[in-house]
Amino acid sequence: MSNITPLITNLNALAGGLFIVSTFGIVATRQIKASLKFFILQSIFLVISAVLLGLKPFSLDLMAVGAINLITKVFLLPWLLKRMVKKEIYTKREITQVLNIPTSLIIALILTIAAYFFSLPWVETQNISSVVHINVPVGLAGLFLGAYTLTVRREAVPQLLGLLAMENGAFFAGVAIAPDLPLISELALAFDILILTFVIGILTRSVHEQIGTTSIGNLSKLKEEA
Repeated sequence: MSNITPLITNLNALAGGLFIVSTFGIVATRQIKASLKFFILQSIFLVISAVLLGLKPFSLDLMAVGAINLITKVFLLPWLLKRMVKKEIYTKREITQVLNIPTSLIIALILTIAAYFFSLPWVETQNISSVVHINVPVGLAGLFLGAYTLTVRREAVPQLLGLLAMENGAFFAGVAIAPDLPLISELALAFDILILTFVIGILTRSVHEQIGTTSIGNLSKLKEEA
């Protein structure tokens, strides 16, 4: 990847910055529909990074990774959620979570800074291209923020989006570290993501019909009838 031009590097850095901003959006929003929109934006910037890194030198693998992520995460996954999850869940305005939004944003900022310093020793000691210096800290920050979202949210669908945001972060770093990842691995992972979304959607709908909520806190209080 030594032939990457400064223009591609700068555009990839811009995509990385917007990737982080959209991840902060997932953390900050209080509506499931808005969280999904920010996840779609995050996925689009992941696709842009993969395509940019696959332009020069040309990499069919990275182009395919971008196309697969575009189809599965930008189009198929939102469509599945809309089909499988009831409208009142999908349009719910207030997401139950442990911490309030200002506190979450401060923690998210700390995690982003920590991701930069955690990745710094590795990227500085390796004879690697400049895109790795961009993608690895950004991807690690996306991984941390996705894990944080998964931890503090108390609704099934936002937790799913946190898990998928973690996967996006791992791939954002991966397209720079391992650009020649076999396509069969990407196809298998994309299929697993769709199956996971399908199963979570069915379970969320069924639980909501039975007890009227998808809050994890309420589900932990359920007891078996005598």
